[in-house]
Order: sequence, then C-alpha cells, then structure tokens
Amino acid sequence: MQFKVPQNVQMEDKIVGPLTLKQLIICAVGGGIAYFIYISTSKAYVISVWLPATAIPALITVAIAFVRIHDISFIKFVLLQIERLIRPGKVYFEKGEAENYRSVLTPQSDEDKKTDKKMKQKEDDAREKIKNLNSITKILDSQGKINS
Repeated sequence: MQFKVPQNVQMEDKIVGPLTLKQLIICAVGGGIAYFIYISTSKAYVISVWLPATAIPALITVAIAFVRIHDISFIKFVLLQIERLIRPGKVYFEKGEAENYRSVLTPQSDEDKKTDKKMKQKEDDAREKIKNLNSITKILDSQGKINS
C-alpha cells in the first residue's frame, strides 16, 4: 500500500484563495478596526478627516498580513529593527566587569557555602593588597618622606 508523503511541510495551508489562516485573521481584525473608524467618523467629518484615519490602520494591516522583506514577515522585520536600534552594535569585553549572581530560589549546598567563604577570603586579601599598595604609593609620591 502506497502513501503520499508531504513534500513542503513548512508552507502554511491556504484557507480562502491565496490567503492563509493567519493572513485571514489579520485582515479581518485590521479591516474591522478600519471599518469601525470609518463608520464612526464618516457621518460627522469631511473626507479629509476620516480618510487618513481609516487608511492608516488599513495600510498597516495590509503590510502586516502580506509584506515580506528578505523572506521575513513585516512585523518580525520591524521588531528586529527596533532591537538593532536599542542594542549596541559592538560589544566590548572588559576584564573583571562581570558580577556573579546566585539564584535565591535554589538552596545553597555545603560546597556552595565553602566556595562563598573562599571568594570572601579572596576579596579580603585583594582589599588588603590594595591598602598596602596605597600606603606604598603615598611613600613613593612623597619621595620617601613620611609625613605624620
């Protein structure tokens, strides 16, 4: 017995003509919004007022439903552009700038407590070395003369 094996499983199914279900829903919601704006403004205002107010949501709906840039949907393309504007273009590495954060949700084991003690000891040693370095720097800056 032979079975048909689907060839293009990445392609969305067409529901109405060339429209997929997602495009149909986007067009229905956006068209409904544009129609609501038209109905609520067309009787009270002239065409120069209600036409732009109706056309803007309709054009945004068409762009979201049908426009693809570099084989990426319009909304994803816009979100990627916003992310590109927010995030820095280059990331620089600076040694010693990162801080280690431990989760509050997980209980600490004995091993974690030991490593915490070791880290605190290392920090205390580093502070002591900095203090010693500061006192040596003061002596060198005063050219060996100790002012009390």
